[in-house]
Amino acid sequence: METINSSSVTEFILSTFADLHDYQLELFVVFFSILTISITGNLAIITLIFSDPHLQAPMYFFLANLSFVDICLSLVTVPQMLKNFLIDLKRRVILFGGCMTQIYFFLTFANVEDFLLAVMAYDRYVAICDPLHYVLVMNRRLSAQLVAICWILSTANAILHTTLTSRLSYCESNQINHYLCDMVPLFKLSCSDTTINELVIFTEGSIVVAGPFLFIIASYVRIIFAILKIRSAEGRRKVFSTCSSHLAVVTFYFGTILFMYFRPSSSYSLTKDRVASVMYTTLAPMLNPFIYTLRNKDVQQASRKLFSRISHA
Repeated sequence: METINSSSVTEFILSTFADLHDYQLELFVVFFSILTISITGNLAIITLIFSDPHLQAPMYFFLANLSFVDICLSLVTVPQMLKNFLIDLKRRVILFGGCMTQIYFFLTFANVEDFLLAVMAYDRYVAICDPLHYVLVMNRRLSAQLVAICWILSTANAILHTTLTSRLSYCESNQINHYLCDMVPLFKLSCSDTTINELVIFTEGSIVVAGPFLFIIASYVRIIFAILKIRSAEGRRKVFSTCSSHLAVVTFYFGTILFMYFRPSSSYSLTKDRVASVMYTTLAPMLNPFIYTLRNKDVQQASRKLFSRISHA
């Protein structure tokens, strides 16, 4: 491990997966397949939503935005990993500026996903708890404003964390035990006091990550009470089925996010964090289209219609 002076850091070496040197080609094939499926699946969801007149409800507008964010999140994280699988450790270099840029875009897209999932929970809350006013409340203008707010808040949060991380000094090593530039691994390399950075994650980060998560929980508490008031079991099942795919995505995504960031850096574990980060940066974007397709009859019907048109073209 190369020891360097804090003023000489111009690049980092992404060293994770180096311990799996004998399986680099196999890992390349696996993650290239994941990236391909993720982009194809999310593009298919976006195409379906904008081409089918039956998928013009706010819920599907938010889903299209979620699919777009998933594509962006995959493109920020996976290509760098794929390149590293094909070269030796000493050449797995990312410039300091490139590292900060990756952190910025990674945080932006990840945070937009947090807020979008909260907005989608609010949409389900209004649809189930106040169905008579749903069309008036969740109109196109409000839907567009909610998505815009998601992007504005996420961009501001990413700028804050990227700025704080870029001001740290790195004087022990330039090897990042991760497949992408992320804050927690960089904290481990820094010879600066990272107390402020960690404090910001636990305070401001609580608003950006835990805030939407708690909002989702509160929304579903109200939704559950509304569902329990429905007398017929079949009616309860139909109403709950409109939420099941969203609940599955929320559980998978937020579970790994909370595990990754809301704990002291002293408890950092390369193996556990590598698994958790792979789950929400690569597997979640790939699985989301399948979850929404398999659990949503409208999307399934739109898919069949689109395939039918393509096959008869």
